Amino acid sequence: MTTAQAPRVLVLGGAGAFGRRLVEGLVATTSATVIVAGRRLDACEALAAELRARHSGRSIEAARLDRAVATAAEITSLDPVIVADAAGPFQGAHLRFACAVISAGRHYVDIADARDFVAAFPALDAEARAAGVVAVTGASSTPAVSHAALDVLTDGWTRVDRVEIAISPGNRAPRGLSVIAAILSYTGASVRVLRDGGWSAAPGWGLLASRLMPGLGRRFLSLCETPDLDLVPARFPTVRTALFRAGLELPILHLGLWSLSLPRRAGLVRDLARFAGPAQRLASLFERFGSDRGGMTVEAEGLGAEGACARARWSLVAEAGDGPNVPILPALSFMRGLLEGRPPAGPGAHVAAGLLSLPAFEAEAARFAIRTAISESSPSAPLLFGRALGPDLARLPEIVRAVHDPNPSVRLVGCAETTSAETAAGRLVARLFGFPETVPQIEAEIEIRKTGDGEIWTRRFGRSCFRSRLSASGEPGVLVERFGPFAFDLAIAANPDGFTLAVEGWRVFGLSAPRRLAPTTEARGFALADGAYGFDVTIALAPFGRLVRYRGRLEPA
Repeated sequence: MTTAQAPRVLVLGGAGAFGRRLVEGLVATTSATVIVAGRRLDACEALAAELRARHSGRSIEAARLDRAVATAAEITSLDPVIVADAAGPFQGAHLRFACAVISAGRHYVDIADARDFVAAFPALDAEARAAGVVAVTGASSTPAVSHAALDVLTDGWTRVDRVEIAISPGNRAPRGLSVIAAILSYTGASVRVLRDGGWSAAPGWGLLASRLMPGLGRRFLSLCETPDLDLVPARFPTVRTALFRAGLELPILHLGLWSLSLPRRAGLVRDLARFAGPAQRLASLFERFGSDRGGMTVEAEGLGAEGACARARWSLVAEAGDGPNVPILPALSFMRGLLEGRPPAGPGAHVAAGLLSLPAFEAEAARFAIRTAISESSPSAPLLFGRALGPDLARLPEIVRAVHDPNPSVRLVGCAETTSAETAAGRLVARLFGFPETVPQIEAEIEIRKTGDGEIWTRRFGRSCFRSRLSASGEPGVLVERFGPFAFDLAIAANPDGFTLAVEGWRVFGLSAPRRLAPTTEARGFALADGAYGFDVTIALAPFGRLVRYRGRLEPA
């Protein structure tokens, strides 16, 4: 009587930063024979020997396999049931290796987080169906984990309006060359994003923001080009904004990478990925700083089951250096399911968004120092204008009070007249802020969205779009408006027609700047005779004179 041979699974890139963790997970949680494969046979053999010493009696092999040239015959000769691609980078990669795996009649799973690769993957569906195999792409933090969280957060909601996802690893997390190359491939490049109901271009590693990450404190975050930028709007058609940001723990590294994006944004450099090696060596100089604590957040806003405003957040904190396990846990879950006769989907080529359940992910994470939490709230904080105006809020006309009570957001549409800067130098400054050119009549749209203790104002005039964040200053009668590193203290005064705003002081990167150099603002929001909302704003800066004036009428959309 013979014993059934253990199934064989192959991990390409198995000796890399993420592949190693996937190999270790398979050895720890399955009885399969694990093949560590990659271009460098010596590295694969070293890891296989190390794991055999730690796991007596386990069958762990090594093989040389190059994703760029691997054939179906080579894969067949190794006889795996499942092949996992953890090699990376996937940005700009061809589907050739996945095709070879499918042609060999083997199941396929990868940890791709590249937008272009994941978008192209469904083209393999017919071939995978014909071969009777399951092929899954994106079995990683994005889009598998992000959508597992989203599906739970928005379960039963009648509408999803906004989704923001963020990842910030600890500084001491391993920095694989392929990961650095992947980030640099889109840094400074034009990235297509859905914001405020419209698709527009933003620079990779741009949209710089500082966010409070639960359990980690405040960290810088920047735009990443990931599959979720397409998949969130596709799976949640009512979404008006879908953003994915990532951050480096040390501000000097994060802002350094942001600065590195500027030459590409200016057209001086075509591709930064070729600098991955030097960037890796430079980052290694800071390895002893920071921490080994990383995290992830998925936030959603919309309307709940009863039509009431809803906001929910899923957060993850990884400690003790366990953060790098997060990207491989979905792949591990899918592979074990395939081995146990519980495939994540039927035969065909699938994107992982929606295939992983949050309980399944959290069960995988239970072996590590990883904790998750969900918080829900109704965006019903006191009016920002109410906190600034106090009893004077009652003086505002009804339409003005309604506009400035976003719960969680209000969108206004109408028309405007815009007047550009008076001088050439002023027009250059205005262009940096996204202020519009001179147009006698133009479509206007303004969205005011409540966020935390403040509001995000997005103003669109034709193709021009600029944003700012308003918050309370802590002093009666004063608001703070932020444009990137610039913060302006605005005195607000109510009157029977509406309100006025005027600059009282300003700061740059948190440092007070001379009052005499501050821009001047004449801004009014008021009720028109027909009940519409009127606005008239002029912004000037000495010695450039007027930078922009925009005035017009709006009505709630």
